[in-house]
Amino acid sequence: SECVPISYNLPGRTKLGSVGPVVPGLDVKIADDGEILVRGPGVFLGYFKDPEATRAALVDGWLHTGDIGELDREGFLSITGRKKELLITAGGHNIAPKNLEAGIKQCAIVAEVVVIGDRRKYLTALVTLDPDAKSSDPRAEIQTAIDRVNASVARSEQIKKFAILPRPFAVETGELTPTMKIKRNVVAKNFAPEIDEMYPADE
Repeated sequence: SECVPISYNLPGRTKLGSVGPVVPGLDVKIADDGEILVRGPGVFLGYFKDPEATRAALVDGWLHTGDIGELDREGFLSITGRKKELLITAGGHNIAPKNLEAGIKQCAIVAEVVVIGDRRKYLTALVTLDPDAKSSDPRAEIQTAIDRVNASVARSEQIKKFAILPRPFAVETGELTPTMKIKRNVVAKNFAPEIDEMYPADE
């Protein structure tokens, strides 16, 4: 293991949804992309005879855990996902969303795309529009792009539904990092109603 436990819930000091406060003696911070970073005496010195993997995991003394999370003002840590971003559907299929998103973004009117589907029966997509693009029927154009992507992938990777969001992603609203990378966990939280609408209870 690369690190000792970095947090745990204590009697009288728990918070629903968190994995507890950070263990004393360890430093924990959240990187711009949401990854949990850890530094301290409980962090390993490196992988045995694997300097390349060590350099990837340890940067300036900080262990890059691969977990995505949040650290609140009271020091409680929450883990919200994995940096690798693989979606694991309800059927057990591992889906890498990046290629699907890139295919949909080839549509000229699309600004950003986030594929949803972790622990879901099927994949959906949240789409933001390019404010400078013009279209008389944006849904039809996006559906054409999705149909093109769907034709090139396995059935488990096909996008079944999509939603056009009412506003673009932004740094101010938390969906983007200062370097304009998408925070998937924040997108999912901020647009939960749009996501829920694509997954009716009877489907």
